[in-house]
Amino acid sequence: MASVPSLASTLQQQLADALTAALPDAGTADPLLRRSDRADFQANGILALAKKLKGNPRELASQVTAALPAGDLIKDIEVSGPGFLNITLTDRAIVETLAARAADGDRLGVPPKAAPGTTVIDYAQPNVAKEMHVGHLRSAVIGDAMVQILEFTGENVVRRHHIGDWGTQFGMLIQYLFEHPDELRHEGDQADGEAAMSSLNRVYKASRVLFDSDEEFKARSRDRVVALQAGDPETLAHWQRFVDESKIYFYSVFDKLDMEIDDPDIVGESGYNDMLEETCRILEETGVAVRSEGALCVFFDDVKGPDGNPVPLIVKKTNGGYGYAATDLSAIRDRVRNLKADTLLYVVDARQSLHFKMVFETARRAGWLNDDVKAHQLAFGTVLGKDGKPFKTREGTTVRLEDLLDEAVERATAVVREKAEKVGLSEEEIVENGRYVGVGAVKYADLSTSAVRDYKFDLDQMVSLNGDTSVYLQYAYARIRSILRKAGDAKPAAHPELDLAPAERALGLHLDQFGAVLEEVAEGYEPHKLAAYLYQLASHLTTFYDQCQVLSDENPAEVVENRLFLVELTARTLHQGMKLLGIRTPERL
Repeated sequence: MASVPSLASTLQQQLADALTAALPDAGTADPLLRRSDRADFQANGILALAKKLKGNPRELASQVTAALPAGDLIKDIEVSGPGFLNITLTDRAIVETLAARAADGDRLGVPPKAAPGTTVIDYAQPNVAKEMHVGHLRSAVIGDAMVQILEFTGENVVRRHHIGDWGTQFGMLIQYLFEHPDELRHEGDQADGEAAMSSLNRVYKASRVLFDSDEEFKARSRDRVVALQAGDPETLAHWQRFVDESKIYFYSVFDKLDMEIDDPDIVGESGYNDMLEETCRILEETGVAVRSEGALCVFFDDVKGPDGNPVPLIVKKTNGGYGYAATDLSAIRDRVRNLKADTLLYVVDARQSLHFKMVFETARRAGWLNDDVKAHQLAFGTVLGKDGKPFKTREGTTVRLEDLLDEAVERATAVVREKAEKVGLSEEEIVENGRYVGVGAVKYADLSTSAVRDYKFDLDQMVSLNGDTSVYLQYAYARIRSILRKAGDAKPAAHPELDLAPAERALGLHLDQFGAVLEEVAEGYEPHKLAAYLYQLASHLTTFYDQCQVLSDENPAEVVENRLFLVELTARTLHQGMKLLGIRTPERL
């Protein structure tokens, strides 16, 4: 595993050293290096230094330029405007750095974190005995991408799926199952996801009708809630049947999403039952929570209702029942104390932001969160229809997640089939690629949008070969793989001695930014920045194809090899970047 410094970081260090050498009175100074349209990079830090030192910025810039070491990194440097440095790198430096990245396998020269911590990510939170709908999509897709990205950086990641598997509604369901024990049985030992959800829906609807029409059944259901909360073994066994049946369904949906969910990662609301009373006791004894009208509450100076009165976080209700806050606070205690987490990341709908703000502040007051242990909500917006309103079916009901994914795969398969004869795909490849393109389209549309923003769900645009779509990126990858197959005896090989064409330079400089982008994405929990980087990479590749023929008998062998080297590294970067977003890259498309 080789850590390869980016060209920007190497240049940044050389400029910082030159600033210190030329302007010792300036102390530690930032060159303020950034990419530029006028050259490869521009350094703007000297203007601020000139004001601090009361000197002429252009003269200071010349002194810094003179202090830069001679070497293979900088080809040209000019002073422009009020002391800006326009810097062009050598072609040799670009190719040699890329060659070092290419030699580092799947990591592509990206170093793991020097001091990794432990992050618990709470994402993909379906509810037992209920269908997953479009509202569950973003938590699952964004959370899974952040898991992959953080693990790639070397972070120790613990997945947690906080499923809704507890509460008063289970009294009704369990009581109905006691009285109709065969309702969750299937022919044979196994059930598929559709059959599992069908039986769960049947039980829910039948028990709801009975609950609303039969007072005696309603009373028995309420008694069953008490038995569930008291840990009655027979009641718990029936509750477990609902959980197990729901997992069959969950796993079938996650499989369609091409996501891996493991049993040990599922710790629902029920997993913290034994901690609830102790959590409340600690909060009350330490004065973090107080009694108000019989309920245990936490108050905040900056959280008030429309009437101006404080709105509390209710930890324990007047009737002795526990609110969501008690479970969330107990989960924080467990994750910090038992999982040794130093970061808690919650991928949760932005509409729950106030709840989590209050929960996190309560945990800080209690000492469970502090300077060493932090919690962050990765809030996400709503999935909208083409009309800009929350995504619904024509009947006005919430769209089932399975239906949405099935339609995306169907549309994508049709697109793949149109191109299949030209590429020579078999029926098996058409079906497989249709799934990868369809699911990839849904994920990319989500991940290419800043999480906190709403986005419009438009399948026609998502499966388009043009524009900022996953299909465009997948096609770019498949096109490179086709070129590499056609190359025959010509093999990718870096040639630092060659001069690069403008499109080759642009592609190379962008490839070199992969590690820096991943670092920014991981630190800010912003997967849309990785999606943007990959789209720009594919765009640079398109320009490169237009301006630089890869396989040509007219080109010297070393030019062919160098261009094959550039496109192969582009393919590997696209493949790794898409993999971190949870999206497959078919070899032929």
